[in-house]
Amino acid sequence: MEQVAALQPVIILLVIGILAILLTRPLGLSPIVGYLLAGILIGPHGLGVVAENETTHLLAELGVVFLLFDIGVHFSLGHLWEARRAILGFGPLQVGLCTLGLGSLALLLGFGFAYAVLLGATLALSSTAVAVQTLTEHGQQRCPIGITATAVLVFQDICAIFLLILASSLENPAIPLSNALALAALKAVLAFAAAILIGRLLIGPLFKVLAKTNDSEIFTATALLIVLVTAGATGLWGLSLTLGAFLGGMIISETPYRHVIRTEVKPFRGLLLGFFFITVGMALDTTVLLRSWGQIVLFLVLLLSLKTVLIFLTARLLRVPLQGALQLGFLLSQGSEFAFVILGMPALHNVLGPEWVAVAMTGVAASLALTPALTEWGYRFAKRLASQEMAACQQGIKSSIPQELPPVVIFGMDEVGRCVADALESHHIAYTALEMAHGRFVRANADGYVVAFGDLADLRLLETLQIGQRMTMVITLARYEISQELTPILRDRYPHLTRFVAVDTAEEKARFDALGMKAVIIQSIPKGLDLAAAVLLDYGIGERVVYDWMRRQQEQALETAGGLTLALNEVA
Repeated sequence: MEQVAALQPVIILLVIGILAILLTRPLGLSPIVGYLLAGILIGPHGLGVVAENETTHLLAELGVVFLLFDIGVHFSLGHLWEARRAILGFGPLQVGLCTLGLGSLALLLGFGFAYAVLLGATLALSSTAVAVQTLTEHGQQRCPIGITATAVLVFQDICAIFLLILASSLENPAIPLSNALALAALKAVLAFAAAILIGRLLIGPLFKVLAKTNDSEIFTATALLIVLVTAGATGLWGLSLTLGAFLGGMIISETPYRHVIRTEVKPFRGLLLGFFFITVGMALDTTVLLRSWGQIVLFLVLLLSLKTVLIFLTARLLRVPLQGALQLGFLLSQGSEFAFVILGMPALHNVLGPEWVAVAMTGVAASLALTPALTEWGYRFAKRLASQEMAACQQGIKSSIPQELPPVVIFGMDEVGRCVADALESHHIAYTALEMAHGRFVRANADGYVVAFGDLADLRLLETLQIGQRMTMVITLARYEISQELTPILRDRYPHLTRFVAVDTAEEKARFDALGMKAVIIQSIPKGLDLAAAVLLDYGIGERVVYDWMRRQQEQALETAGGLTLALNEVA
């Protein structure tokens, strides 16, 4: 009977979790909202179906552990360096401004400085799960909006680790805060260094040996072992279990087997994280929520409005285009899943009191539910601004052609053109992008690319672009008749201009090559990668650098599409 009693909460949580997903998906809501509502319903303050006990607390803790492990697997030193401008520029500025704004409100409400900073920084974070899912639904993972948002989320996830350490240090008032933070920071730095060394010297060779068994189950078991061992090790060292889980994920991220591990562990992460959110809902008192609905609405409005404005200002300060800044503001305005963890810790729970904790948690949950709608509204607003800009260009009110002269001009911002633009941006090569189709122009601008309106067939446009002072022209939408007509003029006026063109067949390639153009057959995944590589090599980027960049792009593309095939090939 004791075994049955121990299993009962797990069975009920599983059933409730399945029902929560089935009911929230058709409504377009995040499953997190469904989990929280389900927890309120079955918890001690609701129907009392499940009582909080050691089993539920353990499942909740494991959920957070696996969340941090998953974040760690997606984190790597290479990614940190590649996205360093956004991670180390946009991220700190955004977190700093939001912490200042939200923390100032906490100070006005009478909280002490340390707790106000902790509360402000906690609410400054955004939900990685919700934001990434929203980007995926809009197909923006690999465009400038998605790349910037992902980089900011990576920085926020790192901040969350240290906020957990800060919250733990505040639980012991006998130790001065500065000493506790210094010791925790030292331990964290040593743990990071140890994780990097262990990953490269031990875990990488271990997985190489395990790969020879050709058994995916052994990868799952080993990954689970690494998660639990690293979490336990940091716990014994006086740091949080979650920091250890993050480091365990980071260890694996430095190996070529991370895709297999990520695929194998994902079900555990989703299941246990669902348990965590259900237990958070169980802790919320419905009587407090009903009594404090006014404060909840006020909290929600202040959180969303302040973060939207401050993130928008951050983006504009860093010269993100207007359309992109608007979308980033709406996309990252919600609270974070880490807020539920930190607000539930004794350090804040005792200071805020159960009523304010319930208000904050409910407000954060509501912000998660509203994110898809807010992001959709921001996306439509950005597209409307792009349409107005295009209309202004067509009417001659203003020209969106940049005054500076980047060496590369891209005609056509379809999928191929975007891939070339991403390649140039990744290697810090400036470019001018043009598009003549309304739909592609609007979508590209809304997704964060800086695109001007114009048609290659217009010779006046070539003069406006000062094409003679450019090095390279990339045409992604091949029109042979126009190219044939313009070739004598371009050869005469701009003999040093290299012209690339994207084609679909060998016959097309032969025709364009005969015009003196460099035709590239598009057959890569992602589409346009082969043309982007050709442009980079022509510009003088080293072959090894280009190869490494291509490989990262392929990994990201296949990962986005559920890239298990690439992962299995790497292991084999």
